[in-house]
Amino acid sequence: MRRVHNFSAGPCTLPLEVLEETQGEFLNFADIGMSIIEDSHRGPSYEKIHQNALSSFRRLTDLPDDFTVLFLQGGATLQFAQSAMNLLAENEMAGYVNTGVWGQKSLEDASRVANVYEVWSGQESGFTKTPDSNELNIRQDTKWLHITSNETIGGIRFEQFPDVDIPMVADMSSDFLSRNIDWEKFDLVYGGAQKNLGPAGLAIVVVRRESLGKHGRNLPTYLDYQFHEKNDSLGNTPPMFPIYVMGKVLDWMEKNGGLVEFERRADIRSSLIYEVIDKSDGWYSSPVATGSRSLMNIIFHLPDETLENRFIEEAAALDLINLKGHRSVGGVRTSLYNAMPVESVEILSSFMKDFLKSNG
Repeated sequence: MRRVHNFSAGPCTLPLEVLEETQGEFLNFADIGMSIIEDSHRGPSYEKIHQNALSSFRRLTDLPDDFTVLFLQGGATLQFAQSAMNLLAENEMAGYVNTGVWGQKSLEDASRVANVYEVWSGQESGFTKTPDSNELNIRQDTKWLHITSNETIGGIRFEQFPDVDIPMVADMSSDFLSRNIDWEKFDLVYGGAQKNLGPAGLAIVVVRRESLGKHGRNLPTYLDYQFHEKNDSLGNTPPMFPIYVMGKVLDWMEKNGGLVEFERRADIRSSLIYEVIDKSDGWYSSPVATGSRSLMNIIFHLPDETLENRFIEEAAALDLINLKGHRSVGGVRTSLYNAMPVESVEILSSFMKDFLKSNG
């Protein structure tokens, strides 16, 4: 069986043993005579999958009891507006940190449904760093602060979450469950599953229960978090297959040491690439400030576009695929999510060294 080294920014590489287990169960899940994707979401087989995934997520994240976990459709993009709808009343406001493409998109969508403003923008610096806490211009009476913990396209992250006197809301899509979360800092955390946790089609929303139902808005049923919280995310047919696979990924993470271990692996993988960049005397160049470097999405450039195209073509010939940078920033992007084997990154690191010797 041929398996490439997939450095895609999303959907992500998934653990091989999870894929094999899913394959083995696909036609006849738990001897029920059909696939789980054909089963009723009200049936006992799926109910067990659903509740196990919720429990695994809570254990893995050491989530306090005063938070609820919601499994929703629409990915993180829907949450840009939905989170603001649910956590802000008409006369309340929230501040947004604009660290790049996804910080900008969350601000734009939230502004369509609620009173929000920009507390900091990295646009002047080319979105190459995250701000220090003392750079945030937070207005009086701001209810909460929204951050994007990791910018997938720009390759920057908050190495330390801001130290502020108000709760935070965070889009953690591209580094979700790659490190521990200090839940005392947050009222809500959300993310799409397709970066670190499973297939596309699912958003995980973790929200403090006491924050629910205070918006005073007449929301459509699906857009109201309370509807999902009261029904354990089973008020309508949930994205069953992504939840089923994610549950297996969460179990795999628990079995392999939990978030402490996956944070350690993230350090190892990213160091293999950043070390080559830093030792290349600028031939490989990263635009990101050292203290804001992402461990999940590493962005770098070669001396010119011709070399970048050759790099990507020769890498693909070695089954090192999906390395082309996003069209808005160009260059090369290597995404190193939780299931990416260290061995694959070692192969990429060796290729980078060899390419430099041949072309530098």
